[in-house]
Amino acid sequence: MAAYIAKRLLAAIPVLLGLSIIVFLIMAMIPGDPATAILGSYATPENVEKLNRDLGLDKSLPQQYLIWLGNLLQGDFGRSYALNRPVLDEVLERFSATLILAGTALVLCSILGLLAGVVSAVRQYGWTDKIVTVLVLIGISLPSFWLGLLLILAFAVKIRLFPASGMFAIYGGGDLPDLLYHLFLPAVTLAVVATGVIARLTRTAMLEVLRQDYIRTARAKGLKERHVIYRHAFKAALVSVIPVIGIQAGFVLGGAVYIETVFQWPGIGSMLVNAISTRDLLLVQGGVLVVAGAYVLFNLAADVVQTILDPRLR
Repeated sequence: MAAYIAKRLLAAIPVLLGLSIIVFLIMAMIPGDPATAILGSYATPENVEKLNRDLGLDKSLPQQYLIWLGNLLQGDFGRSYALNRPVLDEVLERFSATLILAGTALVLCSILGLLAGVVSAVRQYGWTDKIVTVLVLIGISLPSFWLGLLLILAFAVKIRLFPASGMFAIYGGGDLPDLLYHLFLPAVTLAVVATGVIARLTRTAMLEVLRQDYIRTARAKGLKERHVIYRHAFKAALVSVIPVIGIQAGFVLGGAVYIETVFQWPGIGSMLVNAISTRDLLLVQGGVLVVAGAYVLFNLAADVVQTILDPRLR
């Protein structure tokens, strides 16, 4: 197992290197002069020239990339000119809030998706299956940002049951109940689409497993139906569903970018939106690279879990 994990980590290195190139080139191709955007009303020719030298923007693109990559390898993501603080400190502080939101949404969509998929497969063609299928299709079809606005309108404006924005109350609060109170609406919004995807694929995997000979043998031996479903069929189906959960973890993390904007959640998504508007290149590059790296690690973790559940993959 250690050798397998080491092999996958080595395989992730060129992926991360490619991501760094893509992130750098995308930011380099944005039209306009970053130094002028950063300086604003102080953008005199002398100040622009000095800032370009400080940022290394007076060098060729390959030189800029190598300098940036060399600093990254030393743990130096640069300094945010808009915030006047190290990029890495700001990214890690914001990323912790994003992980809380994305992690909660991933737990919700995994539990609800697996449960809905199993129930739908066991009750195939029944009313339960039809209801779950309709709800899943509706959930997959709804744009997350639009669903978030609807939930705000219903539960924050009309009923006033949950807050519409923020991570903690402005006055007081700051504890775990206050966090969960503010977390409910954005986490549910973020989990809806992933729940539908996981439920559909869990249903398909369960139906395939339930047709296998060893399931019929288990039933012929007189085992209770719930033991056949959850101890045999579900465990076998989970091997096929784990990679899907890993992929959805990446989508949930990426979806947090615009969900945070809708709910004013102080995570990396809202940070990136502000950084792009102020042309804070180093902050944008650092934030996108951390999110992309987390996506790769989530998929690596899913592969490892799948290998543990299914020794044949070793």
